[in-house]
Amino acid sequence: MQPQVQMIRQTRNWLMTLIKDLTIEQLNEIPKGFNNNIIWNMAHLIAAQQGVCYLRAGLTTTVDDAFFQEFKPGTRPERTIGADEAAVIKTMLFSTLDQLDLDLQKNMFKNYTGWETNYGVGMHNINDALNFVPFHEGLHLGYVMALKRLIH
Repeated sequence: MQPQVQMIRQTRNWLMTLIKDLTIEQLNEIPKGFNNNIIWNMAHLIAAQQGVCYLRAGLTTTVDDAFFQEFKPGTRPERTIGADEAAVIKTMLFSTLDQLDLDLQKNMFKNYTGWETNYGVGMHNINDALNFVPFHEGLHLGYVMALKRLIH
């Protein structure tokens, strides 16, 4: 497994440990002062990684476009996520990384289009993207930690 993918996996493992005892109601709760919830953040990690890695390389996402559109950057929760869908999201946190690792081995990201993130970080190739994703995941892990302290 690519070291960057392993780092993302470790962050997502920590996220799963952090939320393991939360109910579906707690995962969906949006505390006062916030515009999203824990389950949205989890799904957003998947969508953002898909966009940063696949779409920027001119590839289609490995998740349904409807999923990507609902959780991509710039979105917020528009509905309550049920327990079954939350279980799928938890599985996707890791299945999408397995697929990313396979696709990296196949050298599928040759046509990466450069861009600059909202944080001023230049992305010139897939390696830049793979180095950026853990930073983004860490930000959202911090949001989840803050959300967890405020939910009932």
